[in-house]
Amino acid sequence: MKRLQVSILQFPGTNCDFDTVYAFRRLGHETTVVWHKEERLPEGTDLVVVPGGFSYGDYLRSGSIARFSPVMKAVQAYAAEGGKVLGICNGFQILTEARLLPGALKRNDNLHFISRHQHLKVVSTDNAFLNLCTEGEVLNIPIAHHDGNYFVDDETLDDMEKNGQILLRYCDAEGQPMVVNGSVRQVAGICNKEKNVFGLMPHPERAMESILGSEDGSKMLEGFAAV
Repeated sequence: MKRLQVSILQFPGTNCDFDTVYAFRRLGHETTVVWHKEERLPEGTDLVVVPGGFSYGDYLRSGSIARFSPVMKAVQAYAAEGGKVLGICNGFQILTEARLLPGALKRNDNLHFISRHQHLKVVSTDNAFLNLCTEGEVLNIPIAHHDGNYFVDDETLDDMEKNGQILLRYCDAEGQPMVVNGSVRQVAGICNKEKNVFGLMPHPERAMESILGSEDGSKMLEGFAAV
C-alpha cells in the first residue's frame, strides 16, 4: 500500500478533524491539518479530507459559509486537476455547497438528529474510495447528523446511477433498503462523474477499531492507498 500525504481541513466548528487524523495515522499515512484561511494545500498532497462537525455552527445552511473559506478555492483547483477529495458528513455538505458534488443535503425527514451505528450497502467499487470492498457488501458505520437527507432531481439521479456515482445506500443487516433520513433512493454516499471527489454522511473514521463497534471504516479509507 502506498503511504499517503493526507491534508485534513479545519473550519471553525469542525469537530471530527482529529478523529480523522487518528484514523489515517492508524493506517500508516502522514497527515496535516490545514486551517480554513490557508490559500494553498500542502505540497505533495495525495488526498484532501473535509471532515465532519458543524462548520460555522451550521448557520444559514450546513456547509454554506465554509464553502467560501479561502482554502476551498485551493480544493476546487486541486479537484479540477484530478486530485482526490473526500467529504465526510459536514464535509459532504460543504462539497455539495461548493458544487464539487451534485445535489444537496436537507434536514432529516423526521426533524431529529440521528446518532447510531448504521448498516450500509456498497453499490459501486469502481472508484478509489471503495475498491477494497465488494459490491453488495454490508458495512457497519456510525452516522451522526441532522441534515443528512440527500436530494437531487430524478434526471440527475438516473444519470448518477448509470455513471456509477452512487456508492453507498442505507440498508438493514441483510442488505435490504432502509429509510434512515429521507434520502432519495436511500443514498448515503456518492462521487462526481470523474470519480475523484467523494462524499458520504456516515463516519468511517469512527469505525476503525472493533472495541468501538466496527472496523469497517478502515477498509473504506485504506482504499485510497490501493490505487
